Amino acid sequence: MFHEECGIFGVSGNRDAARLTYLGLYALQHRGQESAGIVTWDGDTAFQHRAMGLVSHVFNEEILDRLPGEVAIGHVRYSTTGQSQLINAQPLIVRFQGGQLAAAHNGNLVDSDSLRSRLEAKGSIFRTTTDTETILHLIARAYAARPNAGPEAIPEILSEALAGVEGAYSILFMLDGKLVALRDPRGYRPLCFGRLASGGWAVASESCALDIVGAAYERYIEPGEIVVLEEDGAHSHRLAPAGGPRSFCIFEYIYFSRPDSVLRGASVDGVRRNLGRALAREHPADADIVFSVPDSSNASAMGYAEQSGLPLEIGLIRNHYIGRTFIHPKQSIRDLRVRIKYNPVVETLEGQRVVVVDDSIVRGTTSRELMRIIRNAGAKEIHLRVASPPIKFPCFYGIDTPTREELVASSNEVEEIARFIGVDSLGYLSFEGLLSSVPPPRDAYCVACFDGSYPHECAHEKSASKTTGSDTP
Repeated sequence: MFHEECGIFGVSGNRDAARLTYLGLYALQHRGQESAGIVTWDGDTAFQHRAMGLVSHVFNEEILDRLPGEVAIGHVRYSTTGQSQLINAQPLIVRFQGGQLAAAHNGNLVDSDSLRSRLEAKGSIFRTTTDTETILHLIARAYAARPNAGPEAIPEILSEALAGVEGAYSILFMLDGKLVALRDPRGYRPLCFGRLASGGWAVASESCALDIVGAAYERYIEPGEIVVLEEDGAHSHRLAPAGGPRSFCIFEYIYFSRPDSVLRGASVDGVRRNLGRALAREHPADADIVFSVPDSSNASAMGYAEQSGLPLEIGLIRNHYIGRTFIHPKQSIRDLRVRIKYNPVVETLEGQRVVVVDDSIVRGTTSRELMRIIRNAGAKEIHLRVASPPIKFPCFYGIDTPTREELVASSNEVEEIARFIGVDSLGYLSFEGLLSSVPPPRDAYCVACFDGSYPHECAHEKSASKTTGSDTP
């Protein structure tokens, strides 16, 4: 699987800001499992707590009691830029000319290396290895150029700081008690906000996190929009002109987001069912049953079963008490974790011709081990159906993907991949089938992992620097 990105959550104008943010991060745990953190503001001082591990391990009642204030931002992280170390855990917080500034970032700057080099050449000193710190330096320099700027100048200063920055950034800022949310002009990563029933505002990577804290969904923040959330309302400003090119990550629908979230006005669960229906039309199978690789493929399997008329069964049981299979960096341990994570239902599989629906194939090693488990449980035939096109190119916009040489579809045909993973047939959803299943317009999405058409030139250069690997898996 692809590695997750990150999840961000914030609260403004509520005395239970820290606890609400804690709950919001719980709902976003699927987006990052390496570290978690919260920063709060009590009207005079910022308080913070960050640690490696899951939200439930990082926070407890005693810690939350030490995070006072009515404004908070939180972060769950999977490292895409910067090493998996506590020093890189977010939110990052600094003190500078403009006051105390904290930031929680979901995304990745494709020009982060060159930006960092230029800043270092001008005397900037970096404490972390994340591109989020680069953004903080840019903001500090923009404030230095306007020493008398007041709080009303925050949106303009942010626009100046981020002008020319290339890449994906949905960010929450807390600047001396003001909660500011913004998305990059292309809108790679989701970000939405709503009103809390108990007073104030909440903002989150996904709408499911608003649900858990009882916030009434207002809307998604538009690409290139800055929203300052204050007691008297949500004040919108422009980081970039409206109506520009869009590059929303299509994998938010395929895999990343929770099925109970709403993205761009569409239910993630509904879109995934559409993917499954399209997959069944394109790749029917002479089989007895359909089942998913739980949990991200559940809705797609439902759509496939509905369209094909085959009965939907539970063929695999997932152990929810371990992390996702790709979290551990060593391949040998990753393979072992597949066997720990999934257990076959032998009574369902024995002697059956099965259709297995998965959302994607990345390296192919996890799929190979999983198909072996299903075969050993007695499946007579295995027909693997994938609810996305072949992934051939790495992502540089906030998803920690393998290099191109590690992507099994980058240098192998479908038949070769089928032999490698050990299935009787393999069918990928077509590019046309994918685009017909998601909300229009079709040109609103980043699909570079499928076709290599990166929105930024520097991403093309990064991709070209990767080798394409051998001719066989």
